[in-house]
Amino acid sequence: MSHAQEQQQPRIALKLNPAAHEKQQADSSFITTLIRRAQSQGFASQPISTTNISIDPLISPQTSANLAARSQVAKRQDPGFTAPDFSLWYQVQVVSATGNQARHVDATAAESKLALPSDILELIHKLHELPEVESVHALHSGPPPAINPSDDPRSTNQGYLDPAPKGIDARYAWGFPGGDGAGVTIVDMEQGWNLNHEDLAAANITLISGRNAEWFGHGTSVLGEMFMVDNQLGGVGIVPGAKGRVVSQWRDDWSYNTPAAILDAAAHMSFGDILLLEAQEYDPVGGIYYWPMEVADANFEAIRYATALGIIVVEAGCNGAWDLDAYVNLAGKRIFDRSTADYRESGAIMVGGSLSTIPHYRWYSSNHGSRMDVYAWAEGVDTADTDDATATENWYTAWFGGTSGASPMIVGAAAIVQGISSAKFGKKMSPLEIRQVLTTGGTPSSDPALDRIGVMPNLKAIIDNLLGSGGETPDIYIRDHVGDLGNTTSGSISASPDIIVRQQPIPNPEAALGTGSSTEDNVALSEPVLAGHNHSIYIRLSNHGAATSSATNVTVYWSEPATLVTPNMWHEIGSVSLASVANTNQLTVSPALAWPASSLPSTSGHYCFVALAGTANDPTPAIPTSFPDFAKFIRENNNAAWRNFNLITGPPGNATDGAGRYHHLPVTIPGAFDAPREFALRAVGSLPQGSKVSLRMPQELGQALGVKGCARKGDNGEDLVALPIKPVGDVDIGRGVLPAGSMAACELRVKVPMEAYAGERLYEFALIQMWEGVEVGRVTWRFGRAVQL
Repeated sequence: MSHAQEQQQPRIALKLNPAAHEKQQADSSFITTLIRRAQSQGFASQPISTTNISIDPLISPQTSANLAARSQVAKRQDPGFTAPDFSLWYQVQVVSATGNQARHVDATAAESKLALPSDILELIHKLHELPEVESVHALHSGPPPAINPSDDPRSTNQGYLDPAPKGIDARYAWGFPGGDGAGVTIVDMEQGWNLNHEDLAAANITLISGRNAEWFGHGTSVLGEMFMVDNQLGGVGIVPGAKGRVVSQWRDDWSYNTPAAILDAAAHMSFGDILLLEAQEYDPVGGIYYWPMEVADANFEAIRYATALGIIVVEAGCNGAWDLDAYVNLAGKRIFDRSTADYRESGAIMVGGSLSTIPHYRWYSSNHGSRMDVYAWAEGVDTADTDDATATENWYTAWFGGTSGASPMIVGAAAIVQGISSAKFGKKMSPLEIRQVLTTGGTPSSDPALDRIGVMPNLKAIIDNLLGSGGETPDIYIRDHVGDLGNTTSGSISASPDIIVRQQPIPNPEAALGTGSSTEDNVALSEPVLAGHNHSIYIRLSNHGAATSSATNVTVYWSEPATLVTPNMWHEIGSVSLASVANTNQLTVSPALAWPASSLPSTSGHYCFVALAGTANDPTPAIPTSFPDFAKFIRENNNAAWRNFNLITGPPGNATDGAGRYHHLPVTIPGAFDAPREFALRAVGSLPQGSKVSLRMPQELGQALGVKGCARKGDNGEDLVALPIKPVGDVDIGRGVLPAGSMAACELRVKVPMEAYAGERLYEFALIQMWEGVEVGRVTWRFGRAVQL
């Protein structure tokens, strides 16, 4: 038994609601009282003693404060991100009556699985039933999820480096600047490594934090796949030019704390860096092992925080042979099934495993489902090995595998793409852009419908596409959100900072809005539309193609505020031309597009805008005529963008008291334009304390979505449903089939404290429409002070 295992005591991660958190802060015995209450309600196991319970923050207060400070950066880079409050999480150490170590159970007829001690699992379930508890799961260790290069003698054994369909074709990538991962930092999170291995020592891999505790061979093999030095020893890593670091789940105090390790790694990483999660987790429902990290809520929140900061997270899909789509969590939600409204997006790239032979069948123990993005070899991986943290510095293995072996290959592919992008264009890609690039045009498994492990990246095809296949063609794009590099649509689809509406012309738009203006990532440049006044519209374009564009045309449309801005709602404003857009990946600002008063909507307010751009060798995308094509259109065309957010810069006109009154914000919730289709409606808020929100909708829409609100009469006597909505966090409003061409006129009522308009911070509330588990539209309101040029 390792020292780490000797130190392990049963711990649970417990998230309280804000009111319960305040009670715990006032009375340190409050959580102990909750545990007693939970066990008093028909506890079948031998009760856990509450005499020796210890309660500590899951994330240290200093770390929580640092996270809060960086949350604004994350929000600017990822408009869909809602910052979690890690201060609500606690770690509770208890003494199990059934023993500290996980037990084995026959979870399937084929094999035995690790499971939590039965009393710990029952306590998790009982605590989850309490209204004060938002989430609870175990903090319990287990095994990780596995199991010129010609002068490196083992390189010929590394078939995963070979061209598709056999491998990922890393050898092709090494011929390009940045193709060896130069300029990219990779952090591996797990439990132990031998950093003195003969083929790794020269890589100077350093430990960020935690203890180098156990499973040294596993960590060494993972590092070997990525970092083995190009020398005359062993093999060669996929990205020997990248910088490697490690972080341990075993913290300095010998507690096992995965979310703390993820967040500490993120604190030492920058936009575009890569974090590899080589770990598995216990399912909080069944208490059985071999699930991906994000099955546990605290892990999910930590991963989501990292991806919002622009950190690429690669997550092993793990080795339980589980169908992830079938999983239902303690809240009754199918969180891994992308076809449902329950699906929750962490932003991580999840990795499955395949056989090494062609065609690539799913490896028998690999988890699978729609959540799997990519796969790679899960057997026969030739890499470094060891049996200790410092000894056996010259061991190798030809038999590493599992999703542990597959995940470093995907990290290597991501680092190659990131390195080439950085070397060629001077910018790194966002997490969702990297995920989209790796999952486009890859090698399918033998039977994709049966295997359900995604595709294996084909680096030659990716690189040729990224670099324009050697052809001199431009690639014009309009950003969908801050941090978008134009490779594909990712993140929020309705928050373009590059569509700017002004009430007065700007004398020198290039100087005021272009690269070097300090307004590049400013999301508050647009002004409300005033009925009866002329306006000017500016579009900022970028080009990451292989050539400067010739004459480029941009057409702009307006629409009423709506959660879904389909083409039947677009009203053309006009077009504007640019002589050229240089392929420097910098912002080029269009001349003003005049929007005369005569063609404006009849009322003042905030509106949605759509911009489509094109040039001779990169034509404007055709407007789709079916809704499925529209859903693909907004995700797959980087030269189409939406600006569907509105800045509220002061209290409503009827705010006569010190607290302010409600903004009445009209919004349309449409159906598809071609056929009845099922949609889900969600809300995401980050409003300050003291805010209130309600949504008023026609009774027919409320019934279709299954909304249970209060009945109201509208100003014209129409039947309405009024639904109070939580102003902070994610809220599922409803789900149902909406009639084709329907346009439900709704009203969002929002009240925020007066001080929200005074500071530098912008507060947000958004309504989001989902179709088949994918966001197809949102409208966002931002509350705060306007930023003037």
